Amino acid sequence: MKLAFVIPAYNEEALIGKCLESVLAEIKRSGANADVIVVNNASTDRTGEIARSFTGVRVVDEPKKGLVNARDAGFAASEGYELVANIDSDTIVPEGWLDVVLREFAKDRGLVCLSGPYVYYDMAMHNRFLISMFYGLTYLIYILNRFILRVGSVVQGGNFVFKRAAWEAVGGYDRSIDFFGEDTDVAVRLSKVGGVKWTYALKMKTSGRRLEKEGVFRTAGTYTLNFFWVTFKGKPMTKDYTDIRPQ
Repeated sequence: MKLAFVIPAYNEEALIGKCLESVLAEIKRSGANADVIVVNNASTDRTGEIARSFTGVRVVDEPKKGLVNARDAGFAASEGYELVANIDSDTIVPEGWLDVVLREFAKDRGLVCLSGPYVYYDMAMHNRFLISMFYGLTYLIYILNRFILRVGSVVQGGNFVFKRAAWEAVGGYDRSIDFFGEDTDVAVRLSKVGGVKWTYALKMKTSGRRLEKEGVFRTAGTYTLNFFWVTFKGKPMTKDYTDIRPQ
């Protein structure tokens, strides 16, 4: 299966290099048929320049700022790829990540999306413990929504892979969503055409910048509220979000 990494990046000159190093190392280690697309999303720093310095990385520009706008631009640029891996520019792909992705899609033809949790590598241990408890609740909600209520599933934004054909079949990205709820929108709509699996086997390392700045409980509460709002109302409740990157 041919796979494209799509990586939105807004003013990420400090972290985009580490992200791309991890992606390229994982592609080389796994031998997967994979390419990398970085979406330079209205950056005013050296994000685009740094990304273009990496051999094997294609950079596309999306002047309209916003996470969903950037993901959509990257999706358009990924034409010809069967799988699209959506990660963020502050993530670090761990060894074995692609093995899990390819194995899961190979063994289940009905699977249209695969996702898993974050590991916040730069956060204090007590906060990481709180987050692990939150993910325990997330897994229970996943079981409830996918297998009992059948109203959707769970997708972790910045750590999900979907089949391009399935995403086209449900209409692609909703650019009216600014930030919160974009991953739940993916889970709900893709669940209508196939399996959307959330598994602890697909862990992704990421920065805990937002949680450190806004607080673990506040951030978790906002994400949870919007998860249920999108699942049962079809749209996120929260429109505004705080930019944590340098302006």
